[in-house]
Amino acid sequence: MLEYIVGCKWSMRILGLIQEGVDRPGAITRSLDGLTTKVLNACLHKMVDFDILERIAFPEVPPRVEYKFTQFGLLFLEILDKVRELEKKRHISS
Repeated sequence: MLEYIVGCKWSMRILGLIQEGVDRPGAITRSLDGLTTKVLNACLHKMVDFDILERIAFPEVPPRVEYKFTQFGLLFLEILDKVRELEKKRHISS
């Protein structure tokens, strides 16, 4: 699962933005230069399938969709944060 999700070069950046509160697809696309809507939708779909994110659709016109972390997604974020810390320590000691 980890390789499948993190294998996309955008996944970590997308998760970081959602963690910061940028939770709507249009805002995510505008925040990441070079990210296409097609790739964003594929990444978000994978994360929803793995229960990392929850897709919330509001019955409005125009339609509004937001993505939030599930309970599992919050645990997944904690693990990713630990991996980032280890990576920083490795670079500092190199």
